[in-house]
Amino acid sequence: MEILHYLCTMEMKTILTNAAKIIFPILLGGAILYWMYRGEDFDRIRQVMMEEMDWTWMLLSFPFGILAQMFRGWRWKQTLEPLGETPRTSTTINAIFISYAASLVIPRIGEFSRCAVLKRYEGISFTKALGTVVTERAVDTLIVMLYSGLILLLAMSTFGTFFQKTGTSLDHILSGFSLTGWLVTAVCAVAVLILLHLLLKNFSIYNKVKMTLSGIWEGVLSLKGVRNLPLYLFFSIGIWVCYFLHYYLTFFCFDFTVHLGIGCALVSFVVANFAVIVPTPNGAGPWHFAIKTMLILYGVVDEQALWFVLIVHTVQTMLVIALGIYAWAALSFTKRNNPKIQNYE
Repeated sequence: MEILHYLCTMEMKTILTNAAKIIFPILLGGAILYWMYRGEDFDRIRQVMMEEMDWTWMLLSFPFGILAQMFRGWRWKQTLEPLGETPRTSTTINAIFISYAASLVIPRIGEFSRCAVLKRYEGISFTKALGTVVTERAVDTLIVMLYSGLILLLAMSTFGTFFQKTGTSLDHILSGFSLTGWLVTAVCAVAVLILLHLLLKNFSIYNKVKMTLSGIWEGVLSLKGVRNLPLYLFFSIGIWVCYFLHYYLTFFCFDFTVHLGIGCALVSFVVANFAVIVPTPNGAGPWHFAIKTMLILYGVVDEQALWFVLIVHTVQTMLVIALGIYAWAALSFTKRNNPKIQNYE
């Protein structure tokens, strides 16, 4: 009886932990959005979206959002080839589309879902695929750190000029930071700390998918065997260039952001990349807050900044959902290519 009670307790604890990992990010993102948009006139936002914004530029931004994910699929295929795996290009791209859509429901689940797609339709070892994802994350982190440092360094002069022309000081900005702003910043900081704690505490989650250290290491070493390294680098850089253009072109949709220029877009893009570290679906909440804050710094009215982030994020999220639905439908008509049934080990 004691053993049964212990097993039931552990099972309940696991269920509650998994439920918390799903519910907490949703509640966190929802709480931040509530604080930002409480009291807002959503009819006015609808009017801006349907009557005042230039949808041509929004539609022009879509190909770059799609291309960024396709670059990921092509790059992923490259990292799998040195491991003796040759998945169909369509499958790797559809797996990426599904991973982004899945992460809207459960943040960070995309890495696992896309590996599961390759396992199901290409018969590729889950551990090998996950190992290459680790490689991708390392490469992406390096790229983000490099361009973030460069852009922020170059932007120092922009901030200095801004402060000089407006007579604004850092003390003035901080004094004007509302209680809501401080609260949201504090919540985001706490959320990041909690995420780091959970990752360190629950690193054994990899064991739940029977991943082995040899599988990870094999995937990491796959980068050395990439046949066309220049093409791999082109895809890696192209991913982030497309992400930026997908975001920057939306500036031209509104008359209150069209004049801001590429400098504002670059700086706000970098800040937003760090904001989405906070685990919420598609960065909802932290992304809105970070972009809104930067737009205000560049002179956009608070209310207009709120319109911009809500409309842009909502439309781009709908694109992610549409691509996920397309990939799911396409894979439904895809024959499985399992010449060898591989185990998880």
